[in-house]
Amino acid sequence: MTIIENLLNEIEQEAQITRKFLKIVPQDKFDWRPHPKSMNLQQLTTHIAELPAWITMTVTTDGLDFATTPYEPSKIDNVTDLLEFFEQSYADGRAHLQNFSEADLEKRWLLRHGEQILVDRNKYETLRMCIAQIIHHRAQLGVFLRLLNIPIPGSYGPSADEMGK
Repeated sequence: MTIIENLLNEIEQEAQITRKFLKIVPQDKFDWRPHPKSMNLQQLTTHIAELPAWITMTVTTDGLDFATTPYEPSKIDNVTDLLEFFEQSYADGRAHLQNFSEADLEKRWLLRHGEQILVDRNKYETLRMCIAQIIHHRAQLGVFLRLLNIPIPGSYGPSADEMGK
């Protein structure tokens, strides 16, 4: 199996888990946040839904400069649109990755803010970072849902809620 095929399998597995989490987000709690420094539920879930599109950005660009391209998150105000946004981001990221050349995996990709370099990695490492970001923020979502007393779906096996604990 090629590296690209392995990455495609991994993003498909993570997409299946992510869908389970996004489907149970209570949109009446979109403004809720567990701490003043935390994103609110709407911001967090929108970010999770957009992250597969960062795969597209990684394979189609040599980087991102927040000084010239400020981050502007999409405004999603219901779970139906959130799931649709995720599916579009996922389909776009997957399609671009399928057509990506393994020879280009070693090319550099820079995340910067003007002169300040935030990330300097090759495209393979950046793709793995995109996948890790999905997992990281989905875990945050799990904590948010737990604090809202919403049963958590399993990620890599059954959750305590699914086990009846």
